[in-house]
Amino acid sequence: MEYKFIDGSVTAAKGFKASGIHCGIRKNKSKRDLALIYCEKKCTAAAVYTTNLVQSSPITVTKKNLSDGYAQAVIVNSGNANTCNADGMEKAEMMCSLTAEKLGISASDIIVGSTGVIGQILPIEPIADGMEQLVSELSKNGSTNAAEAIMTTDTVSKEVAVETVIGGKTVKIGGISKGSGMIHPNMATMLCFITTDAAISAGMLQKAVKTAADKTFNMISIDGDTSTNDTLSVMASALAGNTEITEENEDYTVFVEALTVVCRELSKMMAKDGEGATKLLVCKVSGAVSEEDAKGVAKSVICSSLLKAAMFGSDANWGRVLCAIGYSGCNVDVNKVDVSFASDAGKIDVCKNGAGIDFSEELAKTILSQDEIDILVSLNDGDGSAEAYGCDLTYEYVKINGDYRT
Repeated sequence: MEYKFIDGSVTAAKGFKASGIHCGIRKNKSKRDLALIYCEKKCTAAAVYTTNLVQSSPITVTKKNLSDGYAQAVIVNSGNANTCNADGMEKAEMMCSLTAEKLGISASDIIVGSTGVIGQILPIEPIADGMEQLVSELSKNGSTNAAEAIMTTDTVSKEVAVETVIGGKTVKIGGISKGSGMIHPNMATMLCFITTDAAISAGMLQKAVKTAADKTFNMISIDGDTSTNDTLSVMASALAGNTEITEENEDYTVFVEALTVVCRELSKMMAKDGEGATKLLVCKVSGAVSEEDAKGVAKSVICSSLLKAAMFGSDANWGRVLCAIGYSGCNVDVNKVDVSFASDAGKIDVCKNGAGIDFSEELAKTILSQDEIDILVSLNDGDGSAEAYGCDLTYEYVKINGDYRT
């Protein structure tokens, strides 16, 4: 598949505008806390959500609104998760109603999201008061403002867009996401909103979203905690003019691959911006008996607190990689496993056939001192492969989460 990265992220696709403002949910007036994404026409839409039994009220409302496979706007606040609140459903529905009234669309065509502290009442007044400004600032250049408005402990906004050709038509896919902590998704990420101008049926879009999420967002782990608010949604405007994708044909394959590229880039941005993180860790597994075994091994390595701590210290403690592989529960012959570490500073082999080999500790330290590290695992037992994304475990992570609520 041929594709190229383009500007605009969530507004790159035809028909979409976005905005992001500070309305007053967050005390810091320099922090945007309310985002809006809007399409000029109703879109096919699909989403996947957290598997945590404790789920936010916005997820319940969004599931209901997307039950017909259509949406036209996304409204999201940061600073408050609207989770575990007696009036949570009422507030989520009010967010939809307020947005619908200003946009002149149906409240049932709105995706709603919230992120922030759990268990605190969401004040609706700032949202109501800010709605006029939010709608008036909608623009094709509003993607960055929207990306900033959904941030919590993120240190950088996360945006990406690509374009490819489907059925002879140029198709664009772009998105924004947020997430730095409480990230061990069993579906997607804390919050991610993607738009495209591809013509694709709601059923095929749902299938595509699940496929892309399983290869990308579901392969992230920052701290092993699955959020209560995880939502990945995609809206498709059909304005690219391609023949509608209604089955798993060549056009569908190209669309899924492009969507996966967008999701993978956002996943890596999230992992690199993990709370307190100084390094992006990518575990690349090859030679597995199956893709599922490769995924299991990669995720197990990325989730290891001991391995994450070793990467923070630039310590080539490859035994922690083997340990994580060993308890992954996957079909692995540990006597065939090879391990290497790589970065922009080079590559070094540290384990062969499940046993240690001589290597330069000095070179290893140099390689592991970079801000992006590849952990290369070859299982030498099949054709399955997968990647998982994570970050190092630092003192700052504990500091951030020790007083997150207060």
